[in-house]
Amino acid sequence: MKEKIITFFADVYKEMNKVTWPKKEELRDSTIIVLVVCLIISVFVYIVDLAVSWALKGIF
Repeated sequence: MKEKIITFFADVYKEMNKVTWPKKEELRDSTIIVLVVCLIISVFVYIVDLAVSWALKGIF
C-alpha cells in the first residue's frame, strides 16, 4: 500500500512538471473575461426573471 501511495505522488509530480502554466497577463485576461461573462449572464437572468414575474402577475 505504501508503495502505491509513493508511486502515485511521484506520478503526480511528473505530470505537474508537464503542465504549461499561464503567464500573469494571460491569467489576468482570462479572469477579466470570466467576470464580464458572469456579469452578462447575471443581467440576462435578472431580466428574464423580471419578465416572467411580470407575466405571471398579469395572469394571476
